[in-house]
Amino acid sequence: MTILISLLLGFATGILSGLVGIGGGIIIIPALIYGFHMSQRRAQGTSLGVLLAPIGILAFIEYYKAGNVDVKTAIIIALGFVFGGYFGGTWAQQIPQNVLRKMFAVLLAVTAAKMFFQK
Repeated sequence: MTILISLLLGFATGILSGLVGIGGGIIIIPALIYGFHMSQRRAQGTSLGVLLAPIGILAFIEYYKAGNVDVKTAIIIALGFVFGGYFGGTWAQQIPQNVLRKMFAVLLAVTAAKMFFQK
């Protein structure tokens, strides 16, 4: 079940990234913290693993050496991200720019509020 959820997270992240042009961290890190119950450091390290090629290799290595990366989850999310990115990028071409901008703003606001008000 975790494999399917990880793949779906990667797919959804790819779609949103393709739709509104955001980096995966804004989606993946909160999802790993709240959905996978990872610590902040483990979520950040795992997110870097997702983005490893070509981004973040040196930071990823440091997180990995410290034991703060779930390699299997990072690989599975990355697979979903690739295909989700394709669909999100395709769909974004059909959505008016002002709607995309509003989608991006809402996503950022909801994520920021959740993280800000959490104890």
